[in-house]
Order: sequence, then C-alpha cells, then structure tokens
Amino acid sequence: MTEAALPGTQAAVEPPLPDPSPRLTAAFREVARRMEGLGFVNPALEVEAVAFEPWQGHWLGVMVTPWFMNLVLLPRQRSLWQPLPLRGKRKLHFPAGVFEFIGADDPAVGEHQTCSLFSPMHDFQDQAAARLVARLAREALFDTDNAEVPEFPQADLSPDTPATPAQADPQRASAAPPAPVSKRDFLRGRLGGSPHVDRG
Repeated sequence: MTEAALPGTQAAVEPPLPDPSPRLTAAFREVARRMEGLGFVNPALEVEAVAFEPWQGHWLGVMVTPWFMNLVLLPRQRSLWQPLPLRGKRKLHFPAGVFEFIGADDPAVGEHQTCSLFSPMHDFQDQAAARLVARLAREALFDTDNAEVPEFPQADLSPDTPATPAQADPQRASAAPPAPVSKRDFLRGRLGGSPHVDRG
C-alpha cells in the first residue's frame, strides 16, 4: 500500500520516516529477554512487527509479542503527527469502527500510540497463528462489514399472535452456528469466542 501526494503539498517535499518495524522488533526483543519465564508470557511466540504500512501520513501495523498483540500507530510524516501525553487516549475512526489508542513513548521506539487486541497470548499455539491473526486484524480495520451494528429483533405485527423470539426470527434458530473466530472478533479482542481485553 502506498500513499500519493499531490505536487506542491508539504507531504510531497517532506521526507517520510522509514518503516518502524526494525526498531520496534529490536526494542521489544530486548524487553522479551528480560521477561522470559514469567507466567503471562507464551514461550511459543516471539516478537514480530506485522504489516506496517502507510495510513493517513502515519505508520500503522500490529505488534506481536509473547505477552500481547497491539495495533501500533507511529509517525510517518512528522507534520501530520498528533502527539498524545503518556497514557493519554484518543479515538480513531476506521471503516470497521472507532478504536481507542493510548499514548506511549520509548527511547528506542520514540513516540507511538497503541490499541490492545489480545493480552495475554496463551491461546496462540505458534507464531504462524499469531502472525495470521495480526494480518487479518489489520485488514479487518478497513472492512465496513466488521463494524459493530446493533441487532434488533424482528417483530411479528400480526394482531392475533404475539411475537416470541422464536417466532420473530425463525431463521436464526435454524441457522448454522457462527465460525469460532471472525475478523470482527480479532478487532474486539476475542479468540475462540472468549473475550481477552477491553479496548476501552
């Protein structure tokens, strides 16, 4: 994915910051070494920066570690970056909905903002599974089908027979059970249908 800038705009003359994946990986690998053996760390996983691509003048991707999976936003065009105080909160709008990001800073990474998807990471059997979920989660952000939509029961307006849940929606009772994990689940912090973290 690339971003095009119109000739003469500031984005056209301002050099973009490089892909943050290498420095994110190095920084969190150092943290992972200090956390080995702790109960909330999944030893089957490793640190990996997944699918960092340009988005609205920023870098957006998913950080996978043995103890969490977060969406991470970092500056790409300095002039477009809106800083947050440490642990300050901001809601960002995506096609899939509104997600809350929290301000963070690190000497090796620099200023960034995060949105928690999973923590802890014990439900992931291996790195390949975690990487796949990370890629699908980022992809799902930009799919309007994953937006939260309130479900309203269908009413039976017949004057003779009051509606019941089964009568109001007979197809729902006979429908096949949903898949264990959907793209919407990735964005709501669920794996296998069970909640893990509150995005805020």
